[in-house]
Amino acid sequence: ELLEKVSRGGGESAILRHTQRNKKLFVRQRLKLLLDDDEPFLELSPLAGLGLPYGDVPAAGCLTGVGKICGVWCVLSANDATVKGGTIYPIGVKKQLRAQEIALQNRLCAVYLVDSGGAFLPLQSELFPDKLHGGRLFYNEAVMSAMRIPQVAVVCGSCVAGGAYVPTMAEEAVIIDKIGTLFLAGPPLVKAATGEDVSPEDLGGARLHSKVSGCSDHFASSEEEAYKCVRNLISTLNYEQLPEEMLEHDSPLYSCDELLGLAPSHYGSTLPVALILSRLMDGSRFQEFKANYGTTLVTGFGHVEGHLVGVVANNGELSHDAALKGSHFVQLCAQRGLPILFLLNTAPQTAGPTSILQSNRLKAQASMMGAVACAAVPKITIIIGGCYGSESYAMCGRSFSPNFLFLWPNARVALVDPRHFSDTPEAGNGDCAADESQLKHLKEKLEEESSAFYSSARLWDDGVILPQNTRKV
Repeated sequence: ELLEKVSRGGGESAILRHTQRNKKLFVRQRLKLLLDDDEPFLELSPLAGLGLPYGDVPAAGCLTGVGKICGVWCVLSANDATVKGGTIYPIGVKKQLRAQEIALQNRLCAVYLVDSGGAFLPLQSELFPDKLHGGRLFYNEAVMSAMRIPQVAVVCGSCVAGGAYVPTMAEEAVIIDKIGTLFLAGPPLVKAATGEDVSPEDLGGARLHSKVSGCSDHFASSEEEAYKCVRNLISTLNYEQLPEEMLEHDSPLYSCDELLGLAPSHYGSTLPVALILSRLMDGSRFQEFKANYGTTLVTGFGHVEGHLVGVVANNGELSHDAALKGSHFVQLCAQRGLPILFLLNTAPQTAGPTSILQSNRLKAQASMMGAVACAAVPKITIIIGGCYGSESYAMCGRSFSPNFLFLWPNARVALVDPRHFSDTPEAGNGDCAADESQLKHLKEKLEEESSAFYSSARLWDDGVILPQNTRKV
C-alpha cells in the first residue's frame, strides 16, 4: 500500500497539471522510454521521506534506481516534479547522494533527469552548508568524471539555482525544447533585481543553451527524442565494465513465495535460517562452512541467480565461537574475491556466568568487525528480522557500508529491542508511578523508531522489499 501511494507521486491533480497543462511526461513514463525492455529495474529507497514532517509532501520528490540502458548498467536519478514542483528537501539530497555513492562504489554510469524548482529555502540550513548537503552532489560529479565514470543529464523541466550545475558538470547534456529551462535565477528574481521582464525561454530555454551559451550538448524537440538521444549516447560510450556471466541457473526446490510466511517476527523465533536459505539459493544447494562449530551463525557458499556468493546468516546470538567462524569465513571470501550476502537477524546478548566469557565474546566480535570492514568485495545486507546493537556491526549493518542494504517489512532496527525491557521499574527508585510512565513512554518511542518503515523513510537503507522478491533484488 505504501509503495502504491508513493508511485502516485504528488497525487492525481498534480499529475494532471504536470502532464496536461505543462505537457510533460510523468517520471515513470520517462524511465520506461529510457530503460531496456524486459530488463530488471531496481528502485532504491522508494519510501524515503514518507511521513517526515514536510507538510503534505508524500515522499522524497525524486526517484533513484539501477537498471540497464542499451545493455549498460546505470544508476538513474530523476526528479518527480508532481511533488511540490520537484522542490529539493533534505531527504531528497540524501537520496541523490546515496545514488551517486552507489555509482561510485560500483563504477556504474550515472544518468540524471532534472525537473526541479530548486532547494526548499525555509530548510536551507539542512540543505546547503554542511559537507554532506547539496554541494556534495557537484563534488561527486567531478570525482566521478576523474574516475572516468560516464555521466549523462537530461534537462526535462525546470533546472534552477545550484541544481543547474548537475547537467553542466555532466559529460553530455540534453535539453528539451519548450519544457527544459536552465538558469541560476529565474524570471521572477530578474524582475525583482533589475525590473526587467524576461520569459523563461529567453532567459534559459533549450535554443539559447544549444545555440548561444553552449551549456547543452544536444537539443531535443520532444521528450521522446531526448530519451532516444540518451540511449544513443550510452550505446557509444564504449564503457567497459566487469563481464557479466550469463549462467544457466535453476530455481530453489521450495517456492520463494513461502518466504512471506517465514519472515521472523522477532529475534526469539526458533525458525532455523536454513529454511530461508533453501528458498533463496539456486536449486536449494548450500555448501556449509564449519557446520558444527559456532552454530548460531550459518556460513557457506551457494549461487543466487547464477552468481556464486558467500552467505553469512544469523541463527541466534553471535557467540564467541560464531564470531570467530564469521571472521574466518569473511576473510576466505575476501581472499577468493567472492561477494558476501549477509542475512541479519541479531539477538540481544545474554549475560555469561563470568566476565571472562563476556570479554572473550567481545574480542571475537571485534575480530569479525575488522574482517567485515576490510573485506574488499561487494557486500549485500538483508535485514530479515532484528537489527540490534553491536552485533549489527559485525553483520555489516549500515555503518559498515554494505554496497546495498535492504529490509523485509518485519525488520526492526534499533540499539535495543523494546520488547526485551521489563514493564516494571526496579524497586527503590523513588516515584514508582513516574518511573513506570517514563519506561512506558520510552518503550513506545523505541517501538515506533525501530519500524522498517521509520528506517526507510529516513534513508537508513536502500528500501523495504517483500521477502518473496529477495532473489530478484
